[in-house]
Amino acid sequence: MRKLEVVAHLASETGLSHTAAGRALDAMLSAIGESLARDEAVAIVGFGRFSKRSRPARTGRNPRTGESVAIAASNTPVFRAGKALRDAVS
Repeated sequence: MRKLEVVAHLASETGLSHTAAGRALDAMLSAIGESLARDEAVAIVGFGRFSKRSRPARTGRNPRTGESVAIAASNTPVFRAGKALRDAVS
């Protein structure tokens, strides 16, 4: 399902226009991104939890040359599905 399909589904379920549903979806995604940037987890009961995980610096290997490469530390977003979502998928 693509973003436009999600917006269409939101519009039909809520009675909002497609424009309003698109703005609501964009606002929700923006709020999640801003919260993760502030090191705050976002929990949506019945759906799941978004959080940020730190990855330490490490040494990797270039598969073509076999040469060691330094990989910098980074942060990555993580999603853990809630029980209701896991049950719906199973």
